[in-house]
Amino acid sequence: MIDIDPQGNASTGLGIHRQDRGVTTYEVLTGQARLAEAVVPTRIPGLSLVPATVDLSGAELELADMPRRNFVLKDALAEYSAHGSSARPFSYVLIDCPPSLTLLTLNAMAAADAVLVPLQCEFFALEGLSQLMKTIDLVRDKLNPALEMQGIVLTMFDKRNKLSDQVADDVRATLGEKVYATVIPRNVRISEAPSHGVPALVYDLRCPGSQAYIKLAGELIQRERLRAA
Repeated sequence: MIDIDPQGNASTGLGIHRQDRGVTTYEVLTGQARLAEAVVPTRIPGLSLVPATVDLSGAELELADMPRRNFVLKDALAEYSAHGSSARPFSYVLIDCPPSLTLLTLNAMAAADAVLVPLQCEFFALEGLSQLMKTIDLVRDKLNPALEMQGIVLTMFDKRNKLSDQVADDVRATLGEKVYATVIPRNVRISEAPSHGVPALVYDLRCPGSQAYIKLAGELIQRERLRAA
């Protein structure tokens, strides 16, 4: 996983303390380090992380003057792959993006094969989705023709709230099969997991939120197989 969000939530949620984040995505994007130097193991077998800190918020100013400012992350990943004999190969690379549309987000989309969008079942999140779709189309036209919309995941679904049903219905009516069948419910155990530095599935495998994510993983794997076919 590459954490490209200055808030560093993915890094915190995977148990990497801020004082342990020596080489981060900031150093990689600003050319001070290679991607391989920033990869650290997590307590989850098979999952490594390139962590982020708040320093990343200043990277945009430095990226702005670079000749390939939208492709810095893509170039770093290509360089990592080219040295596969000395660097650990990965089956998948997940890029955790900031919530705003910035140069960091554009770098992620320029480097990615597909976009997976978590969408809270709330009105303002639905408003922002249309802008995100336009941005994805723009990136596809200008930066990454191969970029696909892998799917949309409805999250923080509250079955007691009619708005959740309304948002889900509206998104499915507009985007059809792009919306995953699995819905992630509001769940206290999911909210608690990051403070313990582990994913929800490790924190409480049997809670409704974890069970929903297991079903989502099955759907995602199936879509990846179809996309790769």
